[in-house]
Amino acid sequence: MAGVFDFQVIAREGNARCGTLSTPHGTVQTPAFMPVGTRGAVKAIMHRDLIDLGAQIILANTYHLHLRPGTELIERLGGLHRFISWDRPILTDSGGYQVFSLATRRTVEEQGVRFRSHLDGEEHLLTPEGATEIQWSLGSDVAMVFDECVPYPCDASDVRRAMERTLRWAERARLRFKALRETGVGTNPGQVQFGIVQGGVHRNLRAISERQTVALGFDAYAIGGLSVGEPVPVMYDVVAETAPRLPAECPRYLMGAGTPVDLVEAVLRGIDLFDCVLPTRNGRNGQLFTSEGRLNIKQARFADDSRPLDERCECYTCQRHSRAYLRHLYLTDKMSAATLNTLHNLNFYLDTMRRIRECIKFGTLEALRQEFHLLDSRPHQARASSDAE
Repeated sequence: MAGVFDFQVIAREGNARCGTLSTPHGTVQTPAFMPVGTRGAVKAIMHRDLIDLGAQIILANTYHLHLRPGTELIERLGGLHRFISWDRPILTDSGGYQVFSLATRRTVEEQGVRFRSHLDGEEHLLTPEGATEIQWSLGSDVAMVFDECVPYPCDASDVRRAMERTLRWAERARLRFKALRETGVGTNPGQVQFGIVQGGVHRNLRAISERQTVALGFDAYAIGGLSVGEPVPVMYDVVAETAPRLPAECPRYLMGAGTPVDLVEAVLRGIDLFDCVLPTRNGRNGQLFTSEGRLNIKQARFADDSRPLDERCECYTCQRHSRAYLRHLYLTDKMSAATLNTLHNLNFYLDTMRRIRECIKFGTLEALRQEFHLLDSRPHQARASSDAE
């Protein structure tokens, strides 16, 4: 393994930071985007493709891996990195998002959350300590605390209750993590734990959550509970107020939000890490991100279009295949359609992060921001992400 956890800022432009995040399984250049591989695999593509695209770190999910193939099996086979044959950094979500997304299958209690498995209906209790132990057994480089995420809109009293419960859970999770780390025994003893700031769109609740979460002394911090239906400008305002109050020496992670313009806007507000299912899910649905805006490959106008998806793109898909062929693959339901489209979308996202890093170094991030806003035709409403990829 490469070394210990460390974060260094190497360039700034306003609140935007360019840095290096060191983990036991390698270094990540930030700001960085994490492709979502919920069950240990990014849908439609192989790890070889991710490496070729320059993916530095991926995200997997505690809840789903715990249900199948099971924590004990993964630990017995050497931990998550070895099990999925991925030797670069991995971040594992805690399962907290399932508190939000599986509302019909769960009951929130002070002890934790009772879920009915979406696989067989069996009941499971996931606690802050349990989520911590599962992630320790998986051996990810970054483990997230177990939190409670609420939808938008939501009554302020309900948001407060969830935020306060998240703080109590965070304290329990931190104590358990410290005890596990002190043993020095595990598939990745260099694992670190991130705290999560909640509070919905309420500034006073976010401020309380931020102060008390930081006081627990996590290795770094994330902003959760956004991109759940709130207006996009509101999301930006919450990030702008919360991010600068988090410790400057730690990376800051915005969970689950990420159209291309969101990435630029959040970086301008101080965010270093992102994940989102949009590039992979949209790829499978024939929705492509390009330097000229979004493209729906299903449209009849592409039936005899010999051009690549994006003439400025250097990905395998754009270098080898025409829009007409990609439309044909999609309409005939070929598996290669999902693969080629996903390759392109992930390349677009990862290349966007590369451009963001370069712009921060040269002080030109505002110009990139204007470029992406010209391309963004999305209605100003943040869409709730679904359960998983």
